[in-house]
Amino acid sequence: MRLSVQPGSQISPYLEKCCLRVSAHHSYRQASEEIAILTGITVSAKTQQRLVHRQDFAPPGVDRSPGVSQLSLDGGNIRLLTPKGEPSQWRQYKTLRLNGDGVGVAFYQSNEQLCEWAATLPVADVLYCLGDGHPGIWTLYAQLSLGREHEEILDWFHLKENLYKVGGSLKRLQEAESLLWQGQVDETLKLFEPLKKSQAQRFCDYLRTHRNRIPHYAYYQAEGIPIGSGSVESWVKQIDRRTQISGAQWREDHVPQVLAHRCAYLNGQLDPTSLSKK
Repeated sequence: MRLSVQPGSQISPYLEKCCLRVSAHHSYRQASEEIAILTGITVSAKTQQRLVHRQDFAPPGVDRSPGVSQLSLDGGNIRLLTPKGEPSQWRQYKTLRLNGDGVGVAFYQSNEQLCEWAATLPVADVLYCLGDGHPGIWTLYAQLSLGREHEEILDWFHLKENLYKVGGSLKRLQEAESLLWQGQVDETLKLFEPLKKSQAQRFCDYLRTHRNRIPHYAYYQAEGIPIGSGSVESWVKQIDRRTQISGAQWREDHVPQVLAHRCAYLNGQLDPTSLSKK
């Protein structure tokens, strides 16, 4: 039986794939222990790490037909390695997910790379861009070269969450929810503009900022048009299950590859035919 072990290596491609799959959701030390239990072969934690950092985890390709009809943007946080006794440092990364529960990517401190990848996407005739109320999301959408007009949609659940933060009369809140579900921003503003409390005024500002991103949600839902960005929020949580395991801290220069590794696993890319070394 041929193992196809490369010159200078003691690890077969199949064992390498197993290591990469296990270390994509366990610490390198735990991956070493799991591989030893499952195969009887010792692959040290250091070797597990080196295997990850010599791969080229290129983002997956996307079929031109039917193309990309939905984009969802969000951000996550990752903890950087700091000297013992110094405060933790957390840095943000950005994630983009396609067509609801489709392919996802993550880029660390590099909107430029995200924009470059998005520019290669085959975009469908109708494109919906979803996100929560964070201004950075919409600023980044404005930087994307999507090649055609698109419609921005404020996540309904985020909108509803911000509505109920206003507090006060439950009847007023329920009436506002009904109005917003039908995309009636002006009528909703009339309910809160007379109120002096700061929460109400902040919500009014929020509605004015996102006025053009608030559609007739009821109609959109009935037509099967997406109204929530939960898929990309789920993507962030799935990435964090690896990057934020107990005690995890990362060298900053390793973070892009760690994110690419986890995304490759989540995208189903970790098979013998798709792995290529740097």
